[in-house]
Amino acid sequence: MNKILARQELCKNITLLRIDAPLVARKCEPGQFIILRTDENSERIPLTVADFDREEGSVTIIFQVVGATTEKLNHLMPGDYLQDFAGPLGRMTQTDGLKKVCVIGGGVGCAIAYPVAKKLHALGAHTDVIIGFRNKELAILDEAFSAHSTRLIRMSDDGTYGDKGFVTDALKKLLAGGETYDEVIVIGPLPMMKAVCALTKEYGVKTIASMNPVMIDGTGMCGGCRLTVGGQVKFACVDGPEFDGHLIDFDEAMARNGQYREFERHAYEETCNLFREVK
Repeated sequence: MNKILARQELCKNITLLRIDAPLVARKCEPGQFIILRTDENSERIPLTVADFDREEGSVTIIFQVVGATTEKLNHLMPGDYLQDFAGPLGRMTQTDGLKKVCVIGGGVGCAIAYPVAKKLHALGAHTDVIIGFRNKELAILDEAFSAHSTRLIRMSDDGTYGDKGFVTDALKKLLAGGETYDEVIVIGPLPMMKAVCALTKEYGVKTIASMNPVMIDGTGMCGGCRLTVGGQVKFACVDGPEFDGHLIDFDEAMARNGQYREFERHAYEETCNLFREVK
């Protein structure tokens, strides 16, 4: 069991937890994920590592409350324990040889984009970061990105945070203005990543997208996270979660993600009702 060391509400329905997990912290790298259970009866859910401290032996996760298990997770406080916290899993972000990179995060995907930007910046790469949210109330990690980027561009749908528009608007302005990158790394909602990859394909810029669909066992046995990449079946948990964005079948991935929406809604409502009854 793993103890929760700290908890912080970043904004509505998005929470940060710092977990005592020295074995995971010793090995994890940006881009990798863990699988946890809140209690012995809960489902297994994957969450990408948002940060880690090897000396302290802690791993930070950031999650959005969208289903039953994240609702349970959001009720845990410092001093409480998680039943399981396994990892690191998946392949780490490849940063070797990158000198100039644009890291793009959308919504809660910024929690995954942050450790990638942090590592690239620490390695001395020119790291432009574009982050986008629906509005200012949903913005997270602004100070963290500011400290670990060469240039930070903020975007929001309604203009209450940074410039009004989408992350693709900011990226197109950079590319059309003559900026060149060794690689663009994008992490966020599937429609956003699809749009970014379509844009970078026009400009011939290599693009890596982080795919975090439904995962169950994290070892490639269940097939719940299968994707089509370059016409071949891949498993996000063992082959990824990062893939060449120009080869991903995003339409298939979005269709598969939607299959579980109704089930997740019912499970979430049941869990919420349970906590209301307890109160």
